[in-house]
Amino acid sequence: GLSAQQTFYNTAQIQKIEIQFSQPNWDYRMDTAKAGAESYLMADWVKINGIRYDSAGVKYKGNSSYDSTIVKNPLNIGLDEFINQDHEGYKTIKLGNGYADPSLIREVLGYDILQNYMHCPKANFAQVYVNGSYWGLYSNAENVNKDFCNNHFYSASGTFFKCNPIGIPGPTTKSNLKTIVGVDSTGYFPRYELKSNTGWNELVDLCDVVTTNTNALDANLDMDRAIWMLAFNNLVVNLDSYSGVFAQNYYLYKDQTGHFNPIIWDLNMAFGGFPFAGGGNTGMGTLTVTDMEQLALDVHATDPYWPLLNAVLANPRYKKMYVAHLRTMAEEMIASGTYQTQAMNFQSLVDTAVASDAHKFYSYTQFQNGLTVSAPNGPNTIPGISSLMNARLSYLQGTPEFGFVPPVIGLPTVQPSAPALNATVTITTQVTGADSVFLAIRGDQALKFTKIQMWDDG
Repeated sequence: GLSAQQTFYNTAQIQKIEIQFSQPNWDYRMDTAKAGAESYLMADWVKINGIRYDSAGVKYKGNSSYDSTIVKNPLNIGLDEFINQDHEGYKTIKLGNGYADPSLIREVLGYDILQNYMHCPKANFAQVYVNGSYWGLYSNAENVNKDFCNNHFYSASGTFFKCNPIGIPGPTTKSNLKTIVGVDSTGYFPRYELKSNTGWNELVDLCDVVTTNTNALDANLDMDRAIWMLAFNNLVVNLDSYSGVFAQNYYLYKDQTGHFNPIIWDLNMAFGGFPFAGGGNTGMGTLTVTDMEQLALDVHATDPYWPLLNAVLANPRYKKMYVAHLRTMAEEMIASGTYQTQAMNFQSLVDTAVASDAHKFYSYTQFQNGLTVSAPNGPNTIPGISSLMNARLSYLQGTPEFGFVPPVIGLPTVQPSAPALNATVTITTQVTGADSVFLAIRGDQALKFTKIQMWDDG
């Protein structure tokens, strides 16, 4: 269980992480490991907010954000790689380097929004020091592992996959839950990473359900959570995800109810930092800033290389849920200005840490303007976060789907209000603008909701 004293992912406080290597060639050795077996290098110690952990493992991580020629690479710290130790229960620390993000807040802001709607990693900021030198400001995102599954899904031994291609991703190796015709489970090995002891056959079965047997979706995948994921990706133009060219950067965990649960991972290029929507099996689908502002809410609806989006957008009830979730997040987070306030708070929090970061990818002025001014990333353009989201809101509010009037659900009443054991309970609510109403119930937090149709007895 999580205790009140835990501060390691507190968003109001920048963490201080210090790494001490005695190997003079530590950077070369970590580059070599990254190119090879991705093994950890043993540091003399790692200190977290002054607490010292001896003989911790350190290695580089990342695909596009990693480059052997730069100083500020993403880091993976394994506190328990050589000694059984943890910090506040956390054993693995994942640090992002702010690649393709002039604002330096995309990852933390993305999770801050997402946590209101889905099970997702906690995230905040850390200042990293190596051998006494300030290495820069990093994002610090909770590792999605079996402990995470236990905390969120009430078990840890279920089938568990990281849905990322092994090696460098490309448009032809999407982790998209599409059935790969004519191969056994080994054909899926390059596209997914098994994190549990077994589970390949269950993944193949899930792909068959998503691709061809969509009537069985509800029995195999937590569809509400899957739809929140797709709606979030679309709203904040998070395309280094299931919804973009590589259809990657999410986990699937099968809980005790037999349902797979999606978990979003890697939001460092949310808010338009990754402009590749994809198309078919080969196209990168590169978007301009205007394209991102006007990204169709039903993108990939009929493209067979995004079978989960096909299934959701072709099913009338799932599509209504999808539009409703999009609208909910757009209203509560964007139209309300909540995301803007939080973005400004985060930028203010890290301002000094960014100003003194000599290894950042963009200038201090570009950081300061990161909400309103776009910046280059090679041949592509990274939009200001607020500029993108305000235009995105206007675009979505102008769609026919956002023009529909949603149902209104009145406050339910329960009679009797304090029922005795085995008593009959009557639940009543006034609903307008709907043709059917369901009540979802479960007897325990770890169980799946059962939906019961409510009847119009009035």
